[in-house]
Amino acid sequence: MILPDGFHEVPPGRVATVTTYLEMREAAPLRPADLPEGCTIRRVEQPDSVWYRELFTRVGGQDWLWFSRLVMEVAQLNAILADPDVHVYTLDRDGTAMGLLELDYRTKGECELAFFGVAPEMTGTTAGRCLMNFAIETVFAQPIERFHLHTCTLDHPRALNFYRRTGFVPTRQEVEVLQDPRLTGNLPIDAGPHIPIFRET
Repeated sequence: MILPDGFHEVPPGRVATVTTYLEMREAAPLRPADLPEGCTIRRVEQPDSVWYRELFTRVGGQDWLWFSRLVMEVAQLNAILADPDVHVYTLDRDGTAMGLLELDYRTKGECELAFFGVAPEMTGTTAGRCLMNFAIETVFAQPIERFHLHTCTLDHPRALNFYRRTGFVPTRQEVEVLQDPRLTGNLPIDAGPHIPIFRET
């Protein structure tokens, strides 16, 4: 459905977000950076879903209302994580996972940057840029014609510009209305404090 011009009321108990889709058709020039001290990037083979959800929440749950993998059936999540065409990497600091990079190659000739981010403690360091450089090098070392992702207005306010500076080109936008995960118990009530809560009365 194409929304007409004008304002559209969001029902109580819901949040609204504008999602921007971006793509990269060939490897963009890297923006050189050194990994923060004590950090390494590694691939995690067939990650355990409990471990994965803990990292997923650490990176995006408290601040940015990431919840899609928290409400997914465990069997479905395990199937994704076990798929040989889904590659999960972490950015570790002193042995603790502090960043998430998930590359989905399940569509032939394409790779989706399914999830990408660093924990709040790593924001403002070079960790994100290094993880993205690693992603671009890793993806385009294979016969990939399209590297794509989407980000939304619930994400870090600098996320969209970060992806554009990296070399991703916006292709389209959508408006999404969804249940507020803080009101369903999927995230703590104090998560995403920059997004107001509108309760049903």
